[in-house]
Amino acid sequence: MSYTPHTAADIQAMLAVIGAESVEQLIADIPSQVRLAGPLAVPPAMSEPELVRKLRELASSNLDVDSTLCFLGAGLYDHFTPAVVDALTSRGEFATAYTPYQPEMSQGVLQAIYEYQSLVGLLTDMPLANASMYDAATGLAEACLMACEIAGRSVVAVSDAVHPRYRLVLETYLRTSDCTLVTVPSQGGLTDPDAVRLAAEAGAACLAFQSPSFFGVVEDSESLIAATKAAGLVSVVAVDPVSLGLLEPPGTFGADIVVGEGQGLGVPMGFGGPLLGFFACRLEHQRRFPGRIVGATVDKEGRRGYTMTLRTREQDIRREKATSNICTNQALMALAATVHLCALGREGLRQVSDLCLQKSHYAADQLCLNARCTPAFDAPFFKEFSIRCPAPPERINEALASQGMIGGYPLGRDYPALGDCMLVCVTETKTRADIDRFVDATRQIVETM
Repeated sequence: MSYTPHTAADIQAMLAVIGAESVEQLIADIPSQVRLAGPLAVPPAMSEPELVRKLRELASSNLDVDSTLCFLGAGLYDHFTPAVVDALTSRGEFATAYTPYQPEMSQGVLQAIYEYQSLVGLLTDMPLANASMYDAATGLAEACLMACEIAGRSVVAVSDAVHPRYRLVLETYLRTSDCTLVTVPSQGGLTDPDAVRLAAEAGAACLAFQSPSFFGVVEDSESLIAATKAAGLVSVVAVDPVSLGLLEPPGTFGADIVVGEGQGLGVPMGFGGPLLGFFACRLEHQRRFPGRIVGATVDKEGRRGYTMTLRTREQDIRREKATSNICTNQALMALAATVHLCALGREGLRQVSDLCLQKSHYAADQLCLNARCTPAFDAPFFKEFSIRCPAPPERINEALASQGMIGGYPLGRDYPALGDCMLVCVTETKTRADIDRFVDATRQIVETM
């Protein structure tokens, strides 16, 4: 069975319209050294049943959280998704046009976005939230550019305890702007107490930090935000929304901008995507807000309705006035997060957060007690923790994979001084038996190395 759609007659007809005598003449401008010299080395065509079987074989070579025990976090998390999330997000009422610009056609989607914004505002204790960003990394980058606009400065300071991939995306964003990046150090898994002073001395517009930090450690957000404010800097805080079931939200302490990754709220890990970035800020910054905002209103007959309220991107206003070129939002992912949060409720989210806290601490204690690991940092942590391993983390992970387990993240990839350290994540999905199995396997592995 062939899936090549064009026949020889089709190709000749198209060449005739273009005015080329052959395909070779059509591609003559492409240098010969980069052209394919012969047919692609692909296997013969398969029937549909054969192809499905082959794809299943290929898929089975992947490790996934349904068939393995996963203790890997580092930005993507194995949280439980209630069945109601898929049941509601797959309903036809939410399958609308690409962009809900016409309110008379898209009230269901607009209301869902409005409810999502409201939930993000409640979670972060911020008065204004947008319809979502692509992910936390782009959210952080947009927040820092927004901070430069607010402060009228062109230097961004970011803690090196912020997720390394977030910082790489931020660096990429700043390359095409007039802004420069300054990375301030961390100490003991936390943003260095001198970070605010260093940021101010560098003439920074903002200080961006993450709590819990990339290492899983809970920052003293209240003190950092207060110091940032006293230094005249904009505070940009990245948070884990699940942690806000227990921890005070940044808005309570006066944060200017709060961003984060919402994947843990009803969105599968999906081999790295799609993701969901949430973004909230103080009301006085609304005209510099990236993305789009849905608002509630009433029609001329007094009936409640929803409409796109604010779009400060370059497609909608004069380019020189635009705050961002973010051209859409993660509507389906935002819908999933909305359903997930509503299904859990305030107490449900608190329970999930508490389970993550208790189970991760149990795992850390057992690894140190039985597997000759030691804590990398002496500080409070939430659902992830950094441990020093008595054997190379990469080798431990290889051995764990052979036993049907996905180990933690080797920190030496991004922090050479932590080459013997692993970042381990334990969510509410892990039972005590799961954790004990992981600890016992790790113990046996390190004893043989």
